[in-house]
Amino acid sequence: MTAHCARRAARGRRIAIVAAGFALSAGMAANAATAAQPAPQTGPPSDRQRQQTEAAGLRDYVVVRSSVDRSAIWIGDRFSFIVDVDCSHGTDILTDDLSRDRLRLDELDVLGMEETREDRGDGHIVYRFTYRLTTYSFEPATKRIGEMNLKYYVRRPGQRPEDIVPAGDVMVPGATVVVRSLLPDDMNFARYHSERPPVPRAAAFTMLQPIGIGLVIVSIVPAVLWMVALQRQWRHRRRRQSARQLRHDERASLDEVRALDVEAEAGRREAFDRLSALVRRHVSGAWGVSANGLTPAEIVSALSAQGNGEVSAEATLFLDTCEKARYGRPEELPSRGACLAAIDQAEQLIGLGRS
Repeated sequence: MTAHCARRAARGRRIAIVAAGFALSAGMAANAATAAQPAPQTGPPSDRQRQQTEAAGLRDYVVVRSSVDRSAIWIGDRFSFIVDVDCSHGTDILTDDLSRDRLRLDELDVLGMEETREDRGDGHIVYRFTYRLTTYSFEPATKRIGEMNLKYYVRRPGQRPEDIVPAGDVMVPGATVVVRSLLPDDMNFARYHSERPPVPRAAAFTMLQPIGIGLVIVSIVPAVLWMVALQRQWRHRRRRQSARQLRHDERASLDEVRALDVEAEAGRREAFDRLSALVRRHVSGAWGVSANGLTPAEIVSALSAQGNGEVSAEATLFLDTCEKARYGRPEELPSRGACLAAIDQAEQLIGLGRS
């Protein structure tokens, strides 16, 4: 029995050794087959992958900052929203992304825009965009300027604008501005009037009230007297010219008219013009009738109302003759003899009014 068991154990060991040999041979064959297979070949990166890699590397070369010059404003105040872009290592931006139409505003109005570009050399460019803004509304109290996407690209020699392909984009930070107001923020707790009852006026102030009213009335009297004195002084300055001075001026005016060249048409028209002014001035100075802006008929009516009907008809006829000579047709202009006769007639009219 013991010998039989020993034989079975020996036979089992032989089978295990054979199986292990087969397994080892199969493993070595698999490894050899795997090693014999060619290695998988990796192709070049695609254009999309290359662009993404390039954009990730260039994003650090485009630095964008934004700010406002005032953090709080009143209604109608102007303030500036400023965007600074720093491009280096040959990068540049599409400025159309920062046009005034691309602004994302919350109840804000654009008044104007300024753009500057500074080329500092060696592929370094600095931009500044200044937006002039304002608001005319209270709500909302906090006005917001939204973020914007700004595309950038790499500048290449000879590149045309239509051939530009953006390499990526960066975010332009937004900003906020608060609208000031004199009203309290919480209207539920606003107190516009004092809740305390009015304090009664002291007895002394009650007695002084009629005294103050009386002083005001008394102070009006000197002012009225002063105005009357000024009016009298003004009337005194507007007194009529003295008769002696009036005669002297009229004589000088007649001498000037006689010195005119009445042979020429222009001289006769000027003579009649001066004679008309002389008679009107005499009527104003001698009888107190303001004749400068009156027609001949109105002057006669004014003279008749003052009892000077004696000169009414002659003055009317003379002034009518002067008006026709001044404004009539050339063929209706009086002759040289008629002009000299008019000068004598004016002297007679003036003589009638002398005292």
